Amino acid sequence: MLHRNANGEKGARDIHKGKWNGLGGKFEVDESPVEAARREFFEEAGVDLPESSFKILGVLQFPNFNPKRSEDWIVYVFEAEFGSAPAELGLFKTSPEGDLHWIEEGGVCALPLWEGDREFIPWVLERRPFVGTYWYEDGALARSWLSPMTSNAVARP
Repeated sequence: MLHRNANGEKGARDIHKGKWNGLGGKFEVDESPVEAARREFFEEAGVDLPESSFKILGVLQFPNFNPKRSEDWIVYVFEAEFGSAPAELGLFKTSPEGDLHWIEEGGVCALPLWEGDREFIPWVLERRPFVGTYWYEDGALARSWLSPMTSNAVARP
């Protein structure tokens, strides 16, 4: 988990300041969700995992999450398989956004998180695919919707 406690200019404007998040970030031009996840993981943790290490677990929508910038966010939630012990990977201890920590699964929801994260993180830990929407007003969770993700794939000729 990433403790968003960076100082300086980046920390001063961080909407997540003081909270804990999983690793991630915004897309670059022409990136797929898995390409963005892989790049962000490398940038924030210092480990270059192959795309095949990432498995999609969920998709979340955050309408008007950053109202100062009129930003709606779509978040793809992945898990990553390491294949090695964390100490052997050479993970960074800090990133430009803050400090990285390994947190036991049972302790994740006890951290200072966004309120809605407490709803979907148990689904992540149980590896239950999900889709959801979280509406925040003035930094507080106003309402939410979380549902199991089912396969409604359409066959194409």
